Amino acid sequence: MTKTLGTDPLGSPLGPNAKEDDHFHDECGVFGIYGTPDAAALTALGLHALQHRGQEACGVVAWDSHLPARAQSTAPEDIEDPVGHFTGTFSAHRGMGLVSDNFSSQSVIDGLPGSVAIGHNRYATCGASMLRNVQPIFADLAFGGFAIAHNGNLTNAYTLRESLVGAGAIFQSTSDTEVIVHLVARSHKATVLERVTEALGRIEGAYSLVIVAEGRLMGVRDPHGVRPLCLGRLGDAYVLASETCAFDIIGAEYVRDIDPGEMVVIDADGVRSLRPFEKTSSRFCIFEYVY
Repeated sequence: MTKTLGTDPLGSPLGPNAKEDDHFHDECGVFGIYGTPDAAALTALGLHALQHRGQEACGVVAWDSHLPARAQSTAPEDIEDPVGHFTGTFSAHRGMGLVSDNFSSQSVIDGLPGSVAIGHNRYATCGASMLRNVQPIFADLAFGGFAIAHNGNLTNAYTLRESLVGAGAIFQSTSDTEVIVHLVARSHKATVLERVTEALGRIEGAYSLVIVAEGRLMGVRDPHGVRPLCLGRLGDAYVLASETCAFDIIGAEYVRDIDPGEMVVIDADGVRSLRPFEKTSSRFCIFEYVY
């Protein structure tokens, strides 16, 4: 079984590791899918196709609307969503190593039921490898469960973390991504979409995100378009991924790229496009062409 947290001491949330060593590098891969009972298995396949973007660690979080609102996880602690309006069961499996090391067992896939899932491949860092930094990250927030995976680098993450810790926030990892979770949690906006929009309005840097909340799959790309994010379709299901090779391996059809500054929301009504962030001059990373 994969543990969600490592056994290493957390140390100071503002120590040197928080600032330098354990940031996710830019080449991480993200994948998300909505609307198929094989969501976890397809996510694992998508991550396998994106393995070149990160080999240190990987993880999948799935959401199932047909189970009681109590999470069952392959991790030692259950992930529970206490609200129950849109929610059912969140389950998670995260581990160090390659996708094949962690998701080849049918029992692991069977432990991730649901029609919505997101996944993440982590690129090796110059610092220590720690299981507590493996994505996707999950948290129980006021509106229910919130899972997020991030490709990119937030240039003001340390400043925001310092402010959040000073205000009483408790961090469980040293990743940039957890800063976003805390900003969403502290937002007083009425809806999840408004909370996410407000949180992202405070961050600077490059990001492509996949998020599961309230039974929806969301994808967001930063206004500069530094990191890629693509939309695909597999029958009645929709797929988000860092690269189209993840569509090829599952037989999905490429639809389009997510535009810089765009947020897509995928639910039972289909795909909705929002543009809460003003598009700026393109700064697409040229190294994406060689990853």
